[in-house]
Amino acid sequence: MSNLHLNKIPNFTLGIEEEYLLVDLDSRDLVHDAPRGLMQECEAQLSSQVSPEFLQCQIEVGTKVCSNIQEARADLSHLRKTIAKIAGKHNLAPIAASTHPFATWAEQHTTNKPRYKNLAHDLQTVGHRLLICGMHVHVGIKDKEARIDIANQMSYFLPHLLALSCSSPFWQGRDSGLNSYRLTIFDNLPRTGLPPVFSSWSDYERNIAILIDNGLIEDGTKIWWDLRPSHRFPTLEMRICDVPTKLDDSIAIAALYLCLVRMMYRLRVKNLRWRQYERFLIYENRWRAQRYGCNKSLLDFGSGMLKNYSVLLDELIELIMPDAKALDCVNEVKAAKKIIERGNSATLQRQAYNEELAAGKSTKDALKSVVDMLIKESVAGF
Repeated sequence: MSNLHLNKIPNFTLGIEEEYLLVDLDSRDLVHDAPRGLMQECEAQLSSQVSPEFLQCQIEVGTKVCSNIQEARADLSHLRKTIAKIAGKHNLAPIAASTHPFATWAEQHTTNKPRYKNLAHDLQTVGHRLLICGMHVHVGIKDKEARIDIANQMSYFLPHLLALSCSSPFWQGRDSGLNSYRLTIFDNLPRTGLPPVFSSWSDYERNIAILIDNGLIEDGTKIWWDLRPSHRFPTLEMRICDVPTKLDDSIAIAALYLCLVRMMYRLRVKNLRWRQYERFLIYENRWRAQRYGCNKSLLDFGSGMLKNYSVLLDELIELIMPDAKALDCVNEVKAAKKIIERGNSATLQRQAYNEELAAGKSTKDALKSVVDMLIKESVAGF
């Protein structure tokens, strides 16, 4: 690429948000009422980087605005470690998983804040069932038109990112048969799924304004697409992923997304772009990623054939390698291949469960063993 084109590519910032479930160390079940003082102690140490979530058994963290993937890793590691340390004082532990192996949604209590109370009233049972957690990755894109243009193209790759992240195979004590049961729950909400295609930033704003002006939503934070322009920040926020259990996996997926954004910006300054495909085709890949994770195949729309996920990931890494080198995150991008080699969190949870059953444990005890594995892996690798 010429120096003229290189000079037009910005230095991208990023931030990572993760939601965790709080587990009682005695029962391995979720805590129903957050202990008095837990959130205050978290806020005292982490300030605005931690916040309560919709349910009292959930907690959310967010990195600072990071200039590179290494900063993001260091900050996210600090956040996980700090939450685990404080939770331990209350006989609790955080697990980085999008569903709990056996907890029941009907037993959970909503966080006592007006925003969450209003949300529970608005969504009714659909909202009460939101016993799920996710990971969101923000990449800073100051140019609003570029933000929308890249969003239109990025939907193609969202199933590829989802497949690596899957961590929700169990739901209320049963194996769902899916790698990401979380999406099944989340898709019941309004304004979810793949984002629409917008012709411009003003087109996006005009459509959102219809909902706001009619009092249907307060602002863009009530838009819960798999990918959205952030309401609060000048970023493009990727939201499709489960929360990965392993820190290394969170960083690998964030690095892939960061490089994809840069790749599309790189094409844009050369007056090129990634081809757009019909949403129903992308939804087919979304379903396959939700069902199988990275264990099977996705449709390769260019060839018109199913391809093994490992082949697609190799092709994806080759595609973004110039961007990984420019962003100094080659190792983090290549770490995504390790997820395929050992399995994503959903695969590892099933393995742990089946091994315990084969050893003669009851279903309940086998599920508790899965929780123990999640507790350990959520704070490993620091």
